[in-house]
Amino acid sequence: MKVNPVQGFSKLSKEAKTEWLITNYFSNPDEALTTLKSYWHTDADIQRLHDEFIENTVTNFYLPFGIAPNFLINGKMYCLPMAIEESSVVAAMAKSGNFWLDKGGFKAEVISTKKVGHVHFVWRGTNHEVLFKFFESIKSKFISETEKITANMRKRGGGILEVELIDRSDLEPNYYQIKGTFETCDSMGANFINTILEDWSVILQNEISKTSLLSDEDKYIEIIMCILSNYTPECLVRSEVSCRIDQLVEGSGLDGKEFAEKFERAVHVAQIEPYRAVTHNKGIMNGIDSVVIATGNDFRAIEACAHAYASRSGKYSSLTKVEIENNRFRFYIEIPLSLGTVGGITSLHPMVKFSNELLGKPGATELMKIIASAGLAQNFSALRSLTTTGIQKGHMKMHLLNILNQLEATEKEKAVIIDYFRHDVPHHNKVVEVFKKVRGGEVLN
Repeated sequence: MKVNPVQGFSKLSKEAKTEWLITNYFSNPDEALTTLKSYWHTDADIQRLHDEFIENTVTNFYLPFGIAPNFLINGKMYCLPMAIEESSVVAAMAKSGNFWLDKGGFKAEVISTKKVGHVHFVWRGTNHEVLFKFFESIKSKFISETEKITANMRKRGGGILEVELIDRSDLEPNYYQIKGTFETCDSMGANFINTILEDWSVILQNEISKTSLLSDEDKYIEIIMCILSNYTPECLVRSEVSCRIDQLVEGSGLDGKEFAEKFERAVHVAQIEPYRAVTHNKGIMNGIDSVVIATGNDFRAIEACAHAYASRSGKYSSLTKVEIENNRFRFYIEIPLSLGTVGGITSLHPMVKFSNELLGKPGATELMKIIASAGLAQNFSALRSLTTTGIQKGHMKMHLLNILNQLEATEKEKAVIIDYFRHDVPHHNKVVEVFKKVRGGEVLN
């Protein structure tokens, strides 16, 4: 079927967008329309809110929303909200929370909360020292001439922390940056930072046209772009768990010393082998992203920053570390998390509001501690499974229902098959084989 380009799609009504879409791309438009409408919210006001979050909305896309209870973080009990589709993640998180509950729980601290943005520009002059002298002469203007923008943030204890001129011409000819460091308190701060940076570019252009420090031919600059950075290595949080080695025995099938040493080797493999490190860190992000999404934060920015941080030594490596000393097991994560609890959709999306209330309406720094602990918990559960029973036993048991739903098993058939696999790993082919037997009326041994 040939589809001609559509003009002015964004200006069409939702109904017209939907009609064009299903008519041109679906062999059964009525079925496609039924699917789209089945995910519309029954409350028209809530649906209108969702429609206005992004452009060209035609329906909603649901993720399961689960809960991991019994998380003790810095002496306070939490239920963690998790929006994720992957089998076994919520179960693994809950299991980890329970495991550490009677061992002191998670200890978390925020190390720093600085965020960064840049005015990227080209200057083709040759006397770098004169440019830096000029910058120092106008540096205060970047603060004073943006005071109206920063006023509310300064009232909350934030604002501009530092302004620097950075010479990057060794990497790209004539390339320089104005680097700003910011404190944005409980907001993620993207709009705040970007607004300031754009003002800085105007200030730079105005001041350079007036200076007597530079020759006329050196007064031309080209602004490349003004944008915050999602790499925030100074917006950093640490979370850790620790216990006596003999306390690790619980459910592992190994003695404490054997388990601790095997666990330690598994972490070290992720520190030295990038192939393993990527999967190791992906497991950490299973826990982090699910809470980030549930609380209305930008999981793509969090992901990009985490992986950049994991590569900061020049080699991609594990985000978690383990230490065994004096009969103590200590497992910890240090990770940058740029989060917000005000602004964006945090006060608009009903489930985001629900999640933040569930967590006790935390500020940004408290949320950093919670989410870092979620990542550490998920990684502990994954490594514990990998080094003892293997990852498939728990994962496939959670995946069993997905297989049975694909096979359109009845509730009675599900009950029989789930019971059959209670002591066995339900690999797909085996599940299909057992399902055929049950559907055919055979009695299982």
